[in-house]
Amino acid sequence: MKNTIYISIFFLFAGILCLQGQEVKPISKVEVLVRVSEKNTTIKISEEEFNAAKADYKQTNAVFLPNITASHTGISTTNPLMSFGSKLNQEILTQNDFNPALLNDPTTTRNFATKVEIQQPLINLDGFYQRKAAKSKMEAMSLKTERTQDYLIFEVEKAYMQLQLAYKAVSVLEKALEAANANKEMADNSFKQGFLQRADVLNVEIRVTEVKNQLQTAKSNVQNASNYLSFLMDDKSYVVYQPTESLTVSSIHIDNKTISENRSDIKAMHLASKGYEAMNKADKMAFLPRLNAFGSYEMYDNQLFQGNANGYLIGAQLSWDIFQGSKRFGKAQKSKAEFEKSKLEYNQYVSKSNLELNKVKRQLVDAKNRLELTDLAVQQSEESLRIRKNRFKEGLEKTSDLLMAETQFAQKQLEYYQTIFEYNFTQTYLEFLTKE
Repeated sequence: MKNTIYISIFFLFAGILCLQGQEVKPISKVEVLVRVSEKNTTIKISEEEFNAAKADYKQTNAVFLPNITASHTGISTTNPLMSFGSKLNQEILTQNDFNPALLNDPTTTRNFATKVEIQQPLINLDGFYQRKAAKSKMEAMSLKTERTQDYLIFEVEKAYMQLQLAYKAVSVLEKALEAANANKEMADNSFKQGFLQRADVLNVEIRVTEVKNQLQTAKSNVQNASNYLSFLMDDKSYVVYQPTESLTVSSIHIDNKTISENRSDIKAMHLASKGYEAMNKADKMAFLPRLNAFGSYEMYDNQLFQGNANGYLIGAQLSWDIFQGSKRFGKAQKSKAEFEKSKLEYNQYVSKSNLELNKVKRQLVDAKNRLELTDLAVQQSEESLRIRKNRFKEGLEKTSDLLMAETQFAQKQLEYYQTIFEYNFTQTYLEFLTKE
């Protein structure tokens, strides 16, 4: 038994020395929120996803803007048709070039062509709806980024409360350890005077060891909560943080709290559904013809980068892909199914959010009731401990009863602070669910 106690004490002090060797830094909730908004990796990832959607939307400008290309091509040929055409483009044909012998067997002809081409879409109905779908996706990603920021605020609130709770547990257990050590001192004195048996002293020593182990666990929870805050802030130093605000009961009104369709994630799902609808319309419009204008300006010469002869070409093209197997029909059916699926998912998501809201409201009422009961239990256990401690000093109380009262008081304190955490967290979650 003694060896077990000594080993536990050794590891306890080793853990305490390790914790004391780390830097302890006070931090406020506002400071955490500022750092998270500036450095959190999840927010940065969400912003890059929005940038990607924005870039996709910019690509759809091709529906309105022209496509312009420029080229410079050089050839050397004895092909009769190419040779005659090149000279014609260069505007250097002579009477001799119509000699049948030269036409059939021309000498080597060089031709350098500089060409600028413009293609301008005029009517591209499927492209218009694809652009609309891309815009819906971009706006949905913007709202997703906004909801991600809301979630990170909620997560900071939760993590900060966990840190506050961990420090409250340390405080309670440190006081419990002081009381246990005082009881041990009294038990040792009573044992020396012959008022207690050795078994009673060992029970007190076991209680001291138990509290020390609980205290070490609480200090580890402080480190865990601090490390999570560091993760949220993208802080690689991983110092031990100490909250500048204590864990206290907060209160909000819940009567008129409802799920709003203007909540950013719900609006994002609605926009995503609109995007699927636009893609379905785009697939249907692909059955219609397209009208595009085109033009080119060309310069020809038999010398590199020269252009003594020039000409232009302008026109318009009405094109219609009448049948591409069954590809278009299948694509239109698929986009319609995706659109219908998105509507169902939207309705399901709103319904599930309302279900969660009702559940959280009931949890909040339950937490409030537990808060009142645990507060009363702390007061009762404290009074019971005071009475038993006085009776123990007078030799009227058993050691086991005193230890039980002491344990119960510490447990009720920890339960009380845990209930405060649950009550405050439930309120924070309720605000997160109902935020517009």
